[in-house]
Amino acid sequence: MFLLYSLLTHIASFALKIVALFSPKIRLFVQGRKNVFEVLAQNISPADKTMWFHAASLGEYEQGLPIMEKMRQLHPNHKIVLTFFSPSGYEIRKNTKTADVVVYLPLDTLANAKKFVALVHPSMAFFIKYEFWPNYLNELKKHNTPTYLISGLFRPNQAFFKWYGGFYREAFKAFNHFFVQYDSSKQLLASIGFTNVTISGDTRYDRVSEILNRDNNLPFIEEFINGKTTVVLGSSWPKDEALILPFINASVDVKFIIAPHTLGEDHINDIKNRLTKSTVLFSEKEGKNLAEYSVLIVNTIGILGKIYSYADVAYVGGGFGTAGLHNILEPAAFGVPIIIGPNHQKFPEAVALVQMGGVIAVKDKTEMEDALSSLIYNDDYRWETGHTAGTFVSMNRGAVNIIMNHISNDADHL
Repeated sequence: MFLLYSLLTHIASFALKIVALFSPKIRLFVQGRKNVFEVLAQNISPADKTMWFHAASLGEYEQGLPIMEKMRQLHPNHKIVLTFFSPSGYEIRKNTKTADVVVYLPLDTLANAKKFVALVHPSMAFFIKYEFWPNYLNELKKHNTPTYLISGLFRPNQAFFKWYGGFYREAFKAFNHFFVQYDSSKQLLASIGFTNVTISGDTRYDRVSEILNRDNNLPFIEEFINGKTTVVLGSSWPKDEALILPFINASVDVKFIIAPHTLGEDHINDIKNRLTKSTVLFSEKEGKNLAEYSVLIVNTIGILGKIYSYADVAYVGGGFGTAGLHNILEPAAFGVPIIIGPNHQKFPEAVALVQMGGVIAVKDKTEMEDALSSLIYNDDYRWETGHTAGTFVSMNRGAVNIIMNHISNDADHL
């Protein structure tokens, strides 16, 4: 079965090279993997002690970050190797100071797995949330490398729990321990014979709670807001913007900050051209009286988390498309009431917060405008909704301590 799987992986690799000719994102995916082994050989010597963390993309990186930071503190002489599967994770975090080496994970062929594990020779390995690569897991098992799943999340429709999932179930034997978010995941693993499982919760709650203690000051945001009620659109997609921009144009005495998911010049200009309100771009803010503008378009990355600290209301994008809802926990941590689109069922924190009343899910333009109006102009309702969101985050902290308390014994040999 491993042979067939590796063959299919080789075929997929060839197909991706063809697709890369027409897709910029796939081109990054393919080209970014060309020199991985050279980078590893240049930065890791046989005498180095290492830990390996693997994240599919940016969201999983954020989940693994608290554990990376703790392991860095406890084992400062180890090099941390961080791998990504997706360009959207690697391209944004390739220069992170948390890791010593950041690379794409080569495709999961038998040869790649052998070469990668030999070069990195990790003392411990951590996979975050999901991404189960059988050849890599099998190679870690051969080397008796302590391997852990962090913030795991399982669903009944996954292949592991079907009659044809034996191949993946065999790979699961590489894990010393599974740290999962919910009891449902623990029960699913038990149904296929894995009891080395702890319900730890989601490390993202610890991560976003930490942002409350950092310096979130952005003087230019304060200048722009000028004491007015402020709505932040975080990681918005065109479908989100199509519903919200008419409301912005009709609004009175409200400030809007738009941080689009796509920062291409054409898209930024399209948003600006569809707005009738006075609008300024982040890249053009210098030398301008920002208080005179009604809309600020943030055409840069890396500051959205801080911007949420200034929001009275947040709309988080992705819920009207199929790409996935973006991070609602950052605004929730600041006690900001949140509006999202209807496609959020795969995000347990969103489902829970909608049920609790800390997030409002809308399905069309009318519901969007009603939700925005209610939160903007009803102070009590806005406070109650935001307080519910903030309390939810606070109540779910603690995953990092649970995980670290468990693996500290295994880490003693490092």
